Amino acid sequence: MTRALWRTSTRSGTNGGSCVEVADNLPGVVLVRDSKDRDGGTLNFEPYAWRVFLAAVKRD
Repeated sequence: MTRALWRTSTRSGTNGGSCVEVADNLPGVVLVRDSKDRDGGTLNFEPYAWRVFLAAVKRD
Protein backbone atom coordinates (compact mmCIF):
# COMPACT_ATOMS: atom_id res chain seq x y z
CA MET A 1 0.00 0.00 0.00
CA THR A 2 2.35 2.66 -1.22
CA ARG A 3 -0.29 5.41 -1.19
CA ALA A 4 -1.10 4.92 2.49
CA LEU A 5 -0.60 8.05 4.59
CA TRP A 6 0.31 6.79 8.05
CA ARG A 7 -0.33 8.68 11.28
CA THR A 8 0.28 7.72 14.88
CA SER A 9 -2.86 6.91 16.79
CA THR A 10 -3.92 9.47 19.38
CA ARG A 11 -4.29 6.56 21.82
CA SER A 12 -0.63 5.59 21.52
CA GLY A 13 1.75 6.29 24.36
CA THR A 14 4.11 9.26 24.26
CA ASN A 15 7.18 7.30 25.40
CA GLY A 16 7.94 5.90 21.94
CA GLY A 17 7.00 2.39 22.99
CA SER A 18 3.67 0.88 22.08
CA CYS A 19 2.55 2.91 19.08
CA VAL A 20 -0.09 2.05 16.56
CA GLU A 21 -0.16 3.73 13.18
CA VAL A 22 -3.31 4.14 11.12
CA ALA A 23 -3.81 4.90 7.44
CA ASP A 24 -7.39 5.86 6.67
CA ASN A 25 -6.88 7.76 3.43
CA LEU A 26 -7.47 4.84 1.05
CA PRO A 27 -10.93 4.11 -0.34
CA GLY A 28 -12.67 1.15 1.24
CA VAL A 29 -9.97 0.17 3.76
CA VAL A 30 -8.37 1.30 7.01
CA LEU A 31 -4.87 -0.05 7.64
CA VAL A 32 -3.28 -0.50 11.07
CA ARG A 33 0.33 -1.43 11.84
CA ASP A 34 2.85 -1.55 14.66
CA SER A 35 5.20 1.42 14.41
CA LYS A 36 8.07 -0.66 15.81
CA ASP A 37 7.71 -3.23 13.01
CA ARG A 38 6.50 -1.34 9.96
CA ASP A 39 7.45 -4.15 7.59
CA GLY A 40 5.79 -6.80 9.76
CA GLY A 41 2.42 -6.51 8.08
CA THR A 42 -0.83 -4.65 8.53
CA LEU A 43 -4.32 -5.29 9.74
CA ASN A 44 -7.03 -4.35 7.25
CA PHE A 45 -10.46 -3.14 8.33
CA GLU A 46 -13.52 -2.03 6.44
CA PRO A 47 -14.20 1.63 7.31
CA TYR A 48 -17.50 0.79 9.03
CA ALA A 49 -15.85 -1.87 11.21
CA TRP A 50 -13.08 0.59 12.13
CA ARG A 51 -15.65 3.23 13.17
CA VAL A 52 -17.47 0.66 15.33
CA PHE A 53 -14.17 -0.36 16.93
CA LEU A 54 -13.21 3.25 17.67
CA ALA A 55 -16.63 3.98 19.18
CA ALA A 56 -16.27 0.96 21.48
CA VAL A 57 -12.77 1.99 22.56
CA LYS A 58 -13.90 5.53 23.33
CA ARG A 59 -16.94 4.28 25.22
CA ASP A 60 -15.01 1.91 27.49
